[in-house]
Amino acid sequence: MTIRDLIEESVVSREILDQFLDSEAPMWAKFDPELGYLLRDCVLKDGFDECYTLAHYSDTGERRMVNYAGQPCRMNTYGNSFTQCKQVSDGETWQEYLAAHLGEPVRNFGIGGFGVYQAYRRLLREEATASSAEYVMLNIYSDDHYRSIYPWRGLQMRSYSYAKNPKMFHSNPWAHVRLNTENGEFEEQENMYPTPESLYQLCDKEHVYEAFKDEFTLNARAAQQGVEGVQTDLLQQAADALGRESDFSSQEATANTAQDVLTHCGLASSVYIIEKARAFAEEHGKKLMILLSYASQFVLSACEGNTRFDQWFIEALQEGGYLYVDSLEKHVDDYQSFNCTPEEYIERFYISHYNPKGNHFFAFAIKDTVVDWLDPKPPAYQEEEPDLVR
Repeated sequence: MTIRDLIEESVVSREILDQFLDSEAPMWAKFDPELGYLLRDCVLKDGFDECYTLAHYSDTGERRMVNYAGQPCRMNTYGNSFTQCKQVSDGETWQEYLAAHLGEPVRNFGIGGFGVYQAYRRLLREEATASSAEYVMLNIYSDDHYRSIYPWRGLQMRSYSYAKNPKMFHSNPWAHVRLNTENGEFEEQENMYPTPESLYQLCDKEHVYEAFKDEFTLNARAAQQGVEGVQTDLLQQAADALGRESDFSSQEATANTAQDVLTHCGLASSVYIIEKARAFAEEHGKKLMILLSYASQFVLSACEGNTRFDQWFIEALQEGGYLYVDSLEKHVDDYQSFNCTPEEYIERFYISHYNPKGNHFFAFAIKDTVVDWLDPKPPAYQEEEPDLVR
């Protein structure tokens, strides 16, 4: 397989784009010129025990609030599908479990597929509206580090068949960050395809090839798959800019170098983004908390005692003095209470996302930190008996 073959597998059909852009079609996503897409009401048969899940979104964009919805809200949450809580219905999100326990509402601005940067841009947008909150949580999932640096995540989802499930079309181009290999700094980039009309260029094989053949993240992924024609000079430039070692003496060495450079680039981009998020919060009198979520394979690996892939990022959070909650560490501690295999432990909480029990676990994994963070304390933790909220 060549780079051209790889890119052409990502070309989108006009039929799929027609469905995506049709406001009446049964799609869970809708076009957005900055972020690629936002959410709309949907029903999917993707839940626990193969049940249907029902997701509703308000006119202002957040997922339907259930607990204490009529009360003032001082907590907003941003992130990807582990914030949105895909594969569960509205009242089964971790925000709703947390809200029910604390006695006050928690807004959910999560969007499946977003990376750290796209969630940050959503944060900037919503915090400039009437939905603004004093306390802001930015939830970072294990794959989000990479998504921030993809100009078009669809290039990384070639194995995904839109034709089999058009309701799941997403990951069109979006605003992202790019590593400037000349100075080693990250630069914010706007969406390359900011109109519905421009999206149809993604149906043109030659256009897609010319637009993305020199893209660093694509070449890094291609190198990991042993694709012919990888531009190792792009990988070398990124390695030099990030201070990473490189070895292109064999296909295996090239693949390992590509993985290391891509991972470190993603983690470094997340540090850049959370620094911007903290500066924004401080400028506007807000408080920021970082939450860390993980795919099941990383929890499984950690429970087996293996080294985590994002240790460098954890150390950066600690050195930067960020308030954060590490759910991977929480899962490893929790696993010690069970007499089961890591695989059996994972099955308790995950479908591919968290099942309802997983969201309940996450809510209580972050609960103590949230209670300590809030001032005044939430109704359930006030020193005097709170007024009954009706």
